Amino acid sequence: MAIDSKGSERTVGQLVADATHEVQGLVRSEIALAKAEITGGVKVIGKGAGLLAGAGFIAVLGVIFLFHTLARVLAIWLPLWAGYLIVTGFLFLVAAVLGLVGIKALKAAKPAPEKAISEAKATIAAIKPSH
Repeated sequence: MAIDSKGSERTVGQLVADATHEVQGLVRSEIALAKAEITGGVKVIGKGAGLLAGAGFIAVLGVIFLFHTLARVLAIWLPLWAGYLIVTGFLFLVAAVLGLVGIKALKAAKPAPEKAISEAKATIAAIKPSH
């Protein structure tokens, strides 16, 4: 038997209850620490994602201005409308090629987990008693 701070003996049940209570407290504090770490990490990730989104937006604006500049450079030799027409036609051509490649990739994709489905069916067949 153990003796507590008041000088009385404690039973095994009391010791187990105290140990259980202390383990629960320890687990709760570990969970609180994990939550605090995750929250801090999520804030940093959110800030980074926001900065990347801003960078992406600025890059898109830069590409737009690049194409305007290209149209203006072509306007040195051609009328301004022709420069813009050539740049616009080029952009539509690139969009069409990317679209066709994307459609081909989607048609080739097989998103259904066929192997997992067949394995699950085989497992079910093995578990079920045959009649």
